[in-house]
Amino acid sequence: MSTPTWRPVAARAASLLLRYPDAAALSVLPTLTAALGELPAPVAEPLREVAGYRAKHDPTSLAASYVELFDFRRRCCLHLTYYTAGDTRRRGEALVLFAGAYRDAGVRVVDGELPDYLPAVLDLAALDDGGWRLLRENRVGLELLSRALEAQSSVYRNVLDAVTAMLPPAEPGDIAAALRLARTGPPVEQVGLEPFGLVDTTGGRR
Repeated sequence: MSTPTWRPVAARAASLLLRYPDAAALSVLPTLTAALGELPAPVAEPLREVAGYRAKHDPTSLAASYVELFDFRRRCCLHLTYYTAGDTRRRGEALVLFAGAYRDAGVRVVDGELPDYLPAVLDLAALDDGGWRLLRENRVGLELLSRALEAQSSVYRNVLDAVTAMLPPAEPGDIAAALRLARTGPPVEQVGLEPFGLVDTTGGRR
């Protein structure tokens, strides 16, 4: 089955709306908002909510609230393998699988961002089916992030709604696993992670 022509646009829009609201991310809001008119309503409307939120708030307050949410709340982590592997050796193995998907697509990860960073995975999905595979395989992480953002009454929950609307329905086992991890938190093992010399396809703030 061929990929719908609108899905790359939707993936790129979701990536931009989950990124740190710096000048580059905010400057594309008019173009991004115009492109949403070509998307199906279940995908376009949640993204339009976030675009509107960013358009009507000043950059300083947007940046402060973004950092408070995503940088200081572990349960709102934008790195997908954190939810299922936590700070354990297994996370390094999971990151290798992510890195392989970028390599197979001929995409380089830059600026020191880990390859499981959700905006970067969405950028990969805009270019290659490997990105969609990673999103499907990490439904537990997406579900936990969505629940965490809902608990914070965050507008960014809408981006997760749009992303999951583009994926097959979650399997019962995925939901059960997410509920277990929501109660116990990600695994912890004090081993540290070696830095990955890989991708953020658009260049993140770090």
